[in-house]
Amino acid sequence: MQPRPSVIVFDVNETLSDMAPLAARFSDVGAPELLAKVWFASLLRDGFALAATGGKETFARLAGGALQAVLATARLNRPADDAIKHVLAGFADLGVHPDGPDGVRFLRQPGLRLVTLTNGSADVAGRLLTIAGIHGEFEQLLSVDDADAWKPAPTAYAYAARRCSAGIEQMLLVAVHPWDIHGAHQAGMRTGWISRQETPYPDYFAVPDLRAPDLGTLAWQIVS
Repeated sequence: MQPRPSVIVFDVNETLSDMAPLAARFSDVGAPELLAKVWFASLLRDGFALAATGGKETFARLAGGALQAVLATARLNRPADDAIKHVLAGFADLGVHPDGPDGVRFLRQPGLRLVTLTNGSADVAGRLLTIAGIHGEFEQLLSVDDADAWKPAPTAYAYAARRCSAGIEQMLLVAVHPWDIHGAHQAGMRTGWISRQETPYPDYFAVPDLRAPDLGTLAWQIVS
């Protein structure tokens, strides 16, 4: 049995934050709600492409560019620029998943260090966690804005280890995205996958060390 990790690294978008309400923002501007998933997948694709070719861009700029592309063929009820602003403004209203606060607090009880590592901005993560009442449970809110590349590039996870002054093998990433789990594993972190979206885990990615349907169950596994 492996020793308990000392630092728990949380992904933010979709892992802690519930992004489902953004779909309604697409409907507000006259676009199909289905485009919300297409848009998020598109902005991740572009971020990954930049990371793979040695580049980097902010989440906000990629989000805007990908949104402009997916809304280009939609029959909007307002000018495209206004529609983009309306959708992106929805990030400020997002909340955490219901299992988030209790799961986070449970992990803090044994003295584990908690940090975030997001491809988004630390400010957005900070607002999300403050509204949820759990900002104070986190030692640091880390973003790849200050790293050399987006996750899942190895340098992103190495950046978190440096900021935490911890060996990367002492850290465990919590995420809902298999690509993030795979990236962390390849970088030397341990991993915990939340299967909240009820989709199969791809067998071409590294197998997570732990898996659970919600954060509470995963937190219990981590501290056991």
